Amino acid sequence: MIYFDNSASTIYKPREVVCAAANALRFLSANPGRSGHSAAMRGAALVASARRKCAAFFGLKDCDGVIFTENCTEALNLAIFGTARRGHVVTTALEHNSVLRPLYALKSRGNVSFSVVSPGCGGAMTAEAVERAIRSDTYLVVVNHVSNVTGAIAPIAEIGRVCRRRDVLFLVDGAQSGGYVDIDMDEMNVDMLAIAPHKGLHAPQGVGALLVGNRAKAALRPILYGGTGTASDELSQPADFPDGFEAGTLPGPAIAGLCAALCRCEREGYKDREIINELSLRLRRGLYSIDDVKILSPENALSGIVAFNVRDYDSGEVADILSSEYDICVRAGLPCAPLAHKYLGTLGRGAVRVSLGYDNTLREVDFFLRAVGEIAGKR
Repeated sequence: MIYFDNSASTIYKPREVVCAAANALRFLSANPGRSGHSAAMRGAALVASARRKCAAFFGLKDCDGVIFTENCTEALNLAIFGTARRGHVVTTALEHNSVLRPLYALKSRGNVSFSVVSPGCGGAMTAEAVERAIRSDTYLVVVNHVSNVTGAIAPIAEIGRVCRRRDVLFLVDGAQSGGYVDIDMDEMNVDMLAIAPHKGLHAPQGVGALLVGNRAKAALRPILYGGTGTASDELSQPADFPDGFEAGTLPGPAIAGLCAALCRCEREGYKDREIINELSLRLRRGLYSIDDVKILSPENALSGIVAFNVRDYDSGEVADILSSEYDICVRAGLPCAPLAHKYLGTLGRGAVRVSLGYDNTLREVDFFLRAVGEIAGKR
């Protein structure tokens, strides 16, 4: 099997990540922070270590702003619903449904309106377009750092400067960029960052995070209510960071795997990017050479993500042939981003998306290119 669907989730997990998660399952599965005994304290120490590493990796000054969630979708919901107030939000046409659906839900309640900014001619967002959409009642800007459809990279440092100057909170969806693109929240003026560690960091599934800067802390309110291990005598949900935002039991083994994944990425991340860059160059050049293949990703897209279509094929048909006849795994259709496909003009047929990982090889890319060439020549 050739796995080219790493933007959905990486299936190769480094040995140290697997060992860390397995060790936590065996020896660190006590509920962290809920009791004073040694087993619970060891679990709490593990979570604290992961919090510190996550904050340092993404340039967040205070590690108590790292809120662990079940996944990136929950992190985005917390950021959007947790800061919601009567007013206006700016977002983009390249957003995932994890952003669009919460915004539509807020709009349906009549409290929030939002504007959707379309990409520029190069297929990526611009800070100028975002700033033009900001109004006097705008309180939040939400931008997908890397499009999960095309790999287009948003200039978040430039957009962050605009948001800081206009006194608007800035939320970045880092699901596709975390681990692949350098992010420094402090330098880039990012107020909130949602991440999906099971993707670019090669961590286990089951844990996500919302990183919250000091400017956003006053605006964020919990959306999940329950046990926190602190202020247990109070019937109202505490809003202290991070405990008040982590109701329920944290996924200790997944957090242990994340901790190991962050250490590995600090050590090996640049090598991973070099491998993916080489693979992507071969992939793009090969697809460009095949007649009747249209590449939808812009030139400045994140290395590793390439969206394309073949002649008049439906994207799902191409993916089915690749899977059944060549044992190649890719994504097809509308990967939870309908406005992106509306912008691309592919809402009806979708697109085939290839997303590479550092464990892929040039031999796999060449085999894939031969397969696409054969499919393109069948009609």
